[in-house]
Amino acid sequence: MNAKENNTWTTLQSEVRYENPWIRVSQHEVLNPKGKPGIYGVVSFKNLAIGVLPLDKDLNTWLVGQWRYPLNKYSWEIPEGGGSYNIDPVESAKRELKEETGLIAKKYTLLCNMHTSNSATDEYCHIYLAQDLEQTESDPEETEDLQIKKIPFETAYNMVMNGEITDSLSMVAILKTKILLDKRLI
Repeated sequence: MNAKENNTWTTLQSEVRYENPWIRVSQHEVLNPKGKPGIYGVVSFKNLAIGVLPLDKDLNTWLVGQWRYPLNKYSWEIPEGGGSYNIDPVESAKRELKEETGLIAKKYTLLCNMHTSNSATDEYCHIYLAQDLEQTESDPEETEDLQIKKIPFETAYNMVMNGEITDSLSMVAILKTKILLDKRLI
């Protein structure tokens, strides 16, 4: 680690300002990298973020549409949700895929791990590619009023490129899968 990679922030005091079963919001009194006092708010997530991009042998995928309360708008996304830190993330991916789409996959490949918004949150994500699919009945959670659509993968890619899909997990999953398909790695 070079000198520029060392922590140059000093935490003077921290206080939890809000907490519910999913998140904790903390306020930190700090000295910034220039030694000046300030505050930093951090949203800590109590679960991992999980994303799953299903892809069948004919290069179709499934998107899930739902009203996203924080955005006050409808969003098309890959199947995604949360998973306990105490459970293997691929098991959470299997659960999310089945709940939201009714799909069961025989093959899961980790596409990536990522921080979803590291300027204000510590949320960490695992995104999987799910293949060798079998269709069963979906079983969404009570907070989910979902619309499911099966579309050609290329259509999902175009939805990212023209701004119809703005969800970060979905964008990363679709763009990385496009690269892997173009390189014939999947």
